[in-house]
Amino acid sequence: MTGAFILNSGVGKLALDDDGAVGLQSMAANAVPPVKSLSPGTFGKALAGAEIALGSALLAPFVPTAVAGAGLVAFSSGLLTMYARTPGMHEDGSPRPTQQGTAIAKDSWLFGIGASLLIDAALSRRSCCSSEAGADELAADAAG
Repeated sequence: MTGAFILNSGVGKLALDDDGAVGLQSMAANAVPPVKSLSPGTFGKALAGAEIALGSALLAPFVPTAVAGAGLVAFSSGLLTMYARTPGMHEDGSPRPTQQGTAIAKDSWLFGIGASLLIDAALSRRSCCSSEAGADELAADAAG
C-alpha cells in the first residue's frame, strides 16, 4: 500500500506546473539546500521520478527488502527534516504539528515502515545465515 501511495504521488507530480514546483522546492530547500540551484521544472521532474522509482521499488517483488527499506528511510528522513526545518509546520519549541504541518508529520509513518523493512531484512538474513551455519555444522558432524 505504501508503494502504491508513493507511486501515485510521483505520477501526479509529472504534470506539476512551475508554480506548484516552486512551492514544493522552497519547502524541500529547508531540508536539502542545494535544491535551490535547480530550476523549478527540473526539481519537479526529479521529485516525480524519485517518487515513481521508490514506489515501484516498494511494489516490485524482486527488489530486496533491505533496498526498498533503505530507500524509504532515506526519502522519509528528507521529509521529516523538511518538517522540522520549515517554519509553521510545528509548534514553537515542540515537535507537535500545526494544522499546516499535519500532512507532513504523518510522513513519520513512512520512516517507521522503512525501518521495519530494514529490521525485517536484517533478521531474515541472520536467521537464514544461522540456519545455513547450523546445517553446515550438522553435515560436518555427520561426515566426521
